[in-house]
Amino acid sequence: MTENEWLYVFASAVVAIGGLFVRSLSISGAMATVIVGMIVGKAFSWKGLMLLGVFFVSSSVWSKIGKKRKQKLIEKVEKGEQRDYIQVFANGGVAVLISFLAIVHPSSLWLDLFIISIAAANADTWASEIGSLSRQTPRLLTTFKKVEAGTSGAVTLLGLLASFLGAAFIGAVSAIQWKDISIITIAFFGWFGSLLDTLFGAVWQAVYRCPVCGIETERKEHCRQPTVHIKGCRFVNNDVVNALSIVCCTTIYIFFTMFR
Repeated sequence: MTENEWLYVFASAVVAIGGLFVRSLSISGAMATVIVGMIVGKAFSWKGLMLLGVFFVSSSVWSKIGKKRKQKLIEKVEKGEQRDYIQVFANGGVAVLISFLAIVHPSSLWLDLFIISIAAANADTWASEIGSLSRQTPRLLTTFKKVEAGTSGAVTLLGLLASFLGAAFIGAVSAIQWKDISIITIAFFGWFGSLLDTLFGAVWQAVYRCPVCGIETERKEHCRQPTVHIKGCRFVNNDVVNALSIVCCTTIYIFFTMFR
């Protein structure tokens, strides 16, 4: 490894340790963060690492705001606020794949795709963390039926706005670092990726019901009892939805560049 590559590993390790310290990452999540940072750094240098850092820090900050109000949603979701390695790769795996392709076959397209993948991940995280603070009753994206807060596939106006701002934020940071980056394009495709995430969550994500308390949840066990599958694909959890939505929005961008 070159000196710069060691520096990328060191910088990623510092971020990972910080994530452990503030309990935003589990041990496995911290290890995955180092791997992601090392590959992204080799492909896109310090600018790529900076963008990853902006995503991680901003998402972690929003996860801490309104923490008491978010406690009641814990029973609905499969995992807590600490990201494990699966969550890290679900949000950053596409960015890693793009980075690897950029290393072996350099092209200006990879940078756009990398930024959009981060924008989509950031948009979805901001939508979840900020949208959960809304006093408005969420509505399921597919039917617009009112549902409980924390229901996968549901949206609020605050969450939709947060999603767009999250993508635009990544676009703005990217435009500062690289020339010819369109904030509007990044904001749109990042927001669109988050919207796809919500749609896939409403249609395909597995939902279970606790036989003891009756709550609908993403968990396969609740009240110390196995939950009953009531809808969605059993193998599609939130991590699968996250990864799939990022894959789709970056793929759509490729077709967009072919016809513009």
